[in-house]
Amino acid sequence: MAPPPPPPQERVFVHPDASHAKKKKPSAYGVQPIKIFYCFLAANILSALFAPMQDCDETFNYWEPTHYVSHGYGLQTWEYSPDYAIRSWLYIVLHAIPGNIRRLLPNPTKVSEFYFIRYALAFFCSLCQTLFFQAICLVLTPRVGLIFVVALVTSPGNFHASTAFLPSSFAMYTAMLGTTAFLSWHGRVKTSRGIYWFAAGAIFGWPFSAALCAPFVAEELLLSFYRSGGEIYEMFIRFARGAVGALFMIAGDVAVNAFFYKKVEFVAWNIVKYNIFSKSGGPELYGTEPVTFYFRNLLLNFNIWFVLAISVFPLALLHDLFRSTPGRFVSLRTAAITLPFYLWFGIFTAQPHKEERFMYPAYPFLALNAAISAHILLAAIGTSNPKSLISKIPGKIRLFAVAALFLSATALGLARIYGTYAAYSAPLNIYEPLGAGAMGEEGVVGNAGDIVCLGKEWYRFPSSYFLPRGMHAKFIRSEFRGLLPGEFSETSDGFRSGTWMPTSGFNDMNQEDSGKYVDISTCDFLVDTQYPLNTEELPPLEPDYVADEENWEVARCEPFLDAGRTHPLARAVWVPDLPFVPERFRRKWGRHCLLKRK
Repeated sequence: MAPPPPPPQERVFVHPDASHAKKKKPSAYGVQPIKIFYCFLAANILSALFAPMQDCDETFNYWEPTHYVSHGYGLQTWEYSPDYAIRSWLYIVLHAIPGNIRRLLPNPTKVSEFYFIRYALAFFCSLCQTLFFQAICLVLTPRVGLIFVVALVTSPGNFHASTAFLPSSFAMYTAMLGTTAFLSWHGRVKTSRGIYWFAAGAIFGWPFSAALCAPFVAEELLLSFYRSGGEIYEMFIRFARGAVGALFMIAGDVAVNAFFYKKVEFVAWNIVKYNIFSKSGGPELYGTEPVTFYFRNLLLNFNIWFVLAISVFPLALLHDLFRSTPGRFVSLRTAAITLPFYLWFGIFTAQPHKEERFMYPAYPFLALNAAISAHILLAAIGTSNPKSLISKIPGKIRLFAVAALFLSATALGLARIYGTYAAYSAPLNIYEPLGAGAMGEEGVVGNAGDIVCLGKEWYRFPSSYFLPRGMHAKFIRSEFRGLLPGEFSETSDGFRSGTWMPTSGFNDMNQEDSGKYVDISTCDFLVDTQYPLNTEELPPLEPDYVADEENWEVARCEPFLDAGRTHPLARAVWVPDLPFVPERFRRKWGRHCLLKRK
C-alpha cells in the first residue's frame, strides 16, 4: 500500500520589495568605489607622512611663498619677483587655506600646518583617483580598473607625486578629473566639464598640461563631423561653454595676481614665454639630460608597469589582428584613451631640460595604459582556444607566472619606496630639536631670532615650516655658483607687501648674487652632511663642519645615504644590510646634521 501523500505545506508570501527577497546586483566596478577610495587614501596618507622632498623647487617656489602668506616671512625666488612674475599667487593661496584652517584647530604648530596641507593634497588626490577609476570601469572593464589601482598604489611614482606641493601634481589631479568627464558619456556628453578641469590645471597649475586634453578634443571633433550637422552645432556649443569657463578662470587668476603683484600679469603666459621664447637661456640653464632620462626614471618609478604602458598600442593592434572573432582595428576611443601618455612622453623626452616632476601629470595615464596592456595579456594567457599554443601550457603554470610577475612588480615598487624614505628622509627630521612642532613654538635648543645657516646642503632644506616662529634660514658660501633665493620683504606697507615691492639681486640667467650670503659668524645653527668614508680633500668652502667640535656641537644627526659610494642597485631600491648581502651591494651611509654653535 502506497504511503499517504505529505500534508500540504503552508505557502508563505514574500513581498518582492523585502530585503531578503532581493538578489544583490553585482557591482559595475568589481569593488565598491568607497573601498577603492580608502585604498588610495591610505597610500597617499603614507606619502604625506613619509615622502621626502625630491626637488628644491617644491621648497623654495611653493612652500616658502605659502609660509610667507601665512606667517609674514620666507625665502623668495626670482620667479616671484614682480619683474618676472612667472608664479601664480592664486595657486599659493589655495594651498595656504588648509594650513591656516589647521591654525584654528587644537595644538597648532608650524609643522602641523605643513602636514595638514599634505593631508589635504592626499585627500583630494584620492578623490580624483577614485573618480578616474570609476570612469575606467564603466568605459572599459572592472578588471582594467582594478589593475589601474594596483599599478598606482604600489608605484614609487605615485608615492612622490600624490602629495607633492607642485603645479605638476595639481595638473595630475585636474587631468584625472578632466579625463573622467570626457570618458563619462552616460547621460550626456560632458565636454564642457572636461575642458574646465584641463583649463584649471593649465591656468592655476602648469600651462603645458593642456596638451593632455588634445586626444579627447580630437576624438570629439572627429565623431561630431562624422555624424549629422546638428551634432556639429552641439559640439561647438560645448566647446564654447568650456572656453567661457576657462576665460572666467583666467580672469580670477589675473585678479588675484594683480592684488599681489600690483600689476596685471597673466602668469600662465609668462611661464610659456620664459620656457619657450626666452632669450636669456630658458630652463636649459638649470641642466640638460640625455634622451634616455625618462626611460630610466620611469623604469625606476614604475618598473614593469612602464614597459606595459609603452607597449599598449602594439599590443592592442596584435589583439585585434589575432583574436578569433573578426573586428576592426584599434577604435578611436581606444586611441584617445591611450594617446595622452605617448603624447606627453614624446613631448618631454624631446626637451633638453628634464626633471622627474615633469612626468607627474602623465602618471595616471601611464597606469591606465599599463592596465589595458595587462588586461590584453591576461586575456591571451587565459585563453581556452585549443588552437592556441598558450592553451597547451597547464593552467597552474600560467597562473603562477602571472602571479609571480605582479608580485615582483609590487615588491620592487615597495622596495624603492622604502629605500627612498630610508635614504633621504633626514632633512624632515633633523629640525625637530628646534621646536617648530612643539606647543607654543618654544625651541628646545633654539629661540626666535636665531639664524639657521645652509651651506652645501641648501637644496635639501624642507622649508621654514620646520623652524620655530621668528627663526630664519640664511645661506653661507659654498661651491655652488648659481642664483640662490633671497627673502621676501617684511615691511608692513600693506598686506604682504613683499610680493609687489621692487627687488634687487634677482635675474633669470641663474647668475650668482653675492648679496644672498651671510657670514658664518652670524649663524646660530648650521646644517651640514658628513660622509665618513670620504677620504678626498674637501673643497675650501665646504669643510667638514660636523668634525669641527671646537665651534659646533651636534643637536641632531640622521643617517643619510652616501650615494656616491653606494652601488646603483642599492641606490635604486632598498637592500638589507645583512651578512648574506655582498659588501659591494650594501648601502653606504653619511650623517645629515643640525649643528649648534658652542
